[in-house]
Amino acid sequence: MDESVWDSEQVITCRDEQVGLRAVVAVDDTTLGPGFGGVRFRAYPDAAAAVREAQRLARAMTFKHALAELPYGGAKSVIIDDDPGRGGDARARLVSRFGEFVARLGGTYIPGVDMGTTMADMAVLADQGAKVYCARHDPAPWTARGVFAALDAATRHTLGVADLTGVTVSVQGAGSVGGALAELAAGAGATVLLSDVDPARAAAVAERIGAQVVDPRKAPFVDADVFAPCAVARVIGRSDVPRLRARVVAGAANDVLDTPDVAAALVEAGVTFVPDFVANAGGVIHEHARAMGWGEDRLAADVDRIGERTSGLLEAAQATGSAPVDVVLDRGRAVLARARAAHRHRE
Repeated sequence: MDESVWDSEQVITCRDEQVGLRAVVAVDDTTLGPGFGGVRFRAYPDAAAAVREAQRLARAMTFKHALAELPYGGAKSVIIDDDPGRGGDARARLVSRFGEFVARLGGTYIPGVDMGTTMADMAVLADQGAKVYCARHDPAPWTARGVFAALDAATRHTLGVADLTGVTVSVQGAGSVGGALAELAAGAGATVLLSDVDPARAAAVAERIGAQVVDPRKAPFVDADVFAPCAVARVIGRSDVPRLRARVVAGAANDVLDTPDVAAALVEAGVTFVPDFVANAGGVIHEHARAMGWGEDRLAADVDRIGERTSGLLEAAQATGSAPVDVVLDRGRAVLARARAAHRHRE
């Protein structure tokens, strides 16, 4: 038996043959609060792969919230898309049924937008009684703002530049987050190379911001100072490290590294990698801010602190010769350990 199945606090499977629903909710850790994380809607080779991805992404959310000082645990859900042609009413019925399953959890899991889901999907979940923060306010621009803060800080740290003027940034993914990030980078004076699996979408964004379109498969390896993955997961494997031209990797995509050992390989190659769960925390900060009724100024200040957090972690990693991801995991574990100790003391 694969012992990793026990890595999460709770794993829930959801099935309804009538609407074609097969989904998984993984709640990784609720030490800091209810599990909070997006709903991913995509195809998987088998059910085990869907469970593993939900658990892996939920674990990243645990650390994302711990490091961003947010009162949430880590969770994630995946809906298996085994019918790519499903749309309209059929999709709405499936998402609605999933909302009923989420509502049963009584707030233990708070869903959000992720790969393959939309703001409209979140509204459907909310209609079924699920606790949803982002049903009316799109977190994507704030995710992009946080990634930009991390990218800017990492570039300054690694290249020793005062700003992004003349720095070349390769952005993989021109969707709501990648497109917004590309626009921010271009506005800061960077030369932007933009790619997307949808050539028309890439071309439209590129024309608007003055970027150059490149092949998405070549995006990690083009001649650029910074690679910003904002699309699919696991885009950098061990064998890819020698092919990287960029000296900084910082983007919005979750689960960028194919295997954990790639982090050390990047350090050896002189490449600065900002862990995704540090860089892309702007979206969850935004959703928490909306739930708490924060104003725009406080929200912006908290999202921009991702840059300060990135600078601090890179300085600590450099001082110890460690991979940045190891530094932040140690910090996250310390946050969770203090919270557990506080719980025990209150008991």
